[in-house]
Amino acid sequence: MITGYVLGESLRAGAVFAPHGLRIRKVERVDNSASATAGQPDAWTFVEWETDDDGAAGSIAEALADALERSNGWYADFSVDDERVVVFAGQVFRYRRGDKAGRAEAVAYGRSVGTPEHQLDWEE
Repeated sequence: MITGYVLGESLRAGAVFAPHGLRIRKVERVDNSASATAGQPDAWTFVEWETDDDGAAGSIAEALADALERSNGWYADFSVDDERVVVFAGQVFRYRRGDKAGRAEAVAYGRSVGTPEHQLDWEE
């Protein structure tokens, strides 16, 4: 099973994120004003999803990479087995949980595209 989430505000205008076989688990609006930075809204919409198709990780990552907004360093992440997948607009990182070099590469990329430091905190 693959589980993940995407922030509604991280999708670019006109984008559609609808990979085959995804199910919505929960949609939640959260006051994130304490963490939001300039250019980010104070409230975020978390769309939590899942799929039973472990082989769909690549297509899900590609769909996210195509749908995410480039500004503000928005990203989405998800787990599949013992792997983390971190997706920015046009860029996908996959590494085994606990792989410090793999995580560091994704974090460095996030910094380079403007992700606020305190938001580079995805779970392992």
